[in-house]
Parts: sequence; C-alpha cells; structure tokens
Amino acid sequence: MLSKSQIKLIRSLGQKKYRSEHQLFVVEGAKAVAEFMRSGYELEHVFSVDHVFDISTDLYTPVSAPGLKKISFLKTPNKVLALFKIPKPKPINYSRLVVALDDLRDPGNLGTIIRLCDWFGVLDLICSRTTVDCYNPKVIQASMGSLSRVNISYCDLEKTVPLFNNSYGTYMNETSVYDIKLNKPAIVVFGNEARGISSSLEPLFKNKVSIPRYSAGIETESLNVANAAAIFLAEFRRGITEK
Repeated sequence: MLSKSQIKLIRSLGQKKYRSEHQLFVVEGAKAVAEFMRSGYELEHVFSVDHVFDISTDLYTPVSAPGLKKISFLKTPNKVLALFKIPKPKPINYSRLVVALDDLRDPGNLGTIIRLCDWFGVLDLICSRTTVDCYNPKVIQASMGSLSRVNISYCDLEKTVPLFNNSYGTYMNETSVYDIKLNKPAIVVFGNEARGISSSLEPLFKNKVSIPRYSAGIETESLNVANAAAIFLAEFRRGITEK
C-alpha cells in the first residue's frame, strides 16, 4: 500500500533541492529501471502495478494504476517507478573525447544529448554548474536509460577546458566541421539554447567550428542544440584521429 509519506517524498523529487537533500532520483518504465539496476546504481525502492523484478520484498511496494498516477511524473504512467540513490561523482577521463555543455536549460535537450553520447561512445559528459540537473525526471525520461552508461560531472568549465590539448567550441559561421579532423583527447563544448557559449569561455578554445547552413532563407537562425550535437558527434566520430 502506497503511504502518504511515500507520495510526498516521491513528488518532492521533482525538485533539485529535494533530490540533493535525499540523494535520490526517479526512474520510470520497466526497461529504464532494469538498465539502471544492471549498471550498478543502488536501488532504493520499486513501485509497480506488476511484480516484474526479482528483488527483495523490502524494496518493493505494489501499487494500483491510480496509485501509480499519483507519484508518476508522466502523463501516462509506465507501470513501474523506482527510486535510485544518486551516486558519488566519478573522475573524468581526460584521455578521450569528452562533450561539455555550457548553461543548457532544457531537460529534453540534456536528455537527448546524453543519449547521443551513449550512441557515439562518449563516456564523459561535463556540464557547467548552471546546466539543468541530470537527475531531473524529464532528463531521465528523455535519456531513456542512457544516463546509466554516461558519466556526468558538474564543474567550472573555465577551469576544465584548458586541461585539454584540443578544445573545440561550437559556433555559427566559423570553420566548417566538414573541413577539420578532430584530434583526441579533446573536449567539444555546446552552448546555451538561446545565447550559445558564454563569452568568458571563447578565449579558451583552440578551435571554433560550425555546421554550414545551405539554406538561402535568412529566417533559419540556428539548429537546436541537440540536433547540432548529433551532427558534430557523427562527423567527429567519422574522421577522428588518435593523438
């Protein structure tokens, strides 16, 4: 039976301050929950309309469909909701290709970029401290389990970017991504949805790269940051060289 205190706790985890306070986050859907369990995340509790996992009864609470709707962050609840403990930060591996995000605010964009990192084998994603929290329920949903395989760190990018011999800032109207070959280890930085990369970071880049626009229409100002990340990562992975 779902208790009032459980409902209150789970609903509070929609806010970052309570996720930080309780060191817990929410995952919904049997497939995503299974991926986090396989990846070594510490399970706190499962709430489900079906007992689909072979876990201790101490970690499982059966709920009705109406009960699940009370705690779900989805318009259409997905039969399973689980709480996992937020893991301790892991060290960043500076010897490979790393993606960094400067002040991204949209949870859907962050979740999609996490999925892209997973797809293209980018194991470290660095976020500025003003970027949306990766344990936001909307980010978890958009990442579709990929968060369990990508190491995400929050830090000061002004101190982190200079640690890489090869740094690439993504801009409008700079050198075409199709005309360069990325050398790793490297960091590739994507900026805020509206303002792009912070001006304080601009002097730190050894390379500024762009996706050329082929449309003659001036109304198309820019690409969505997640779409741009997909293009950059596909091109960099196609022509990447080892250093």
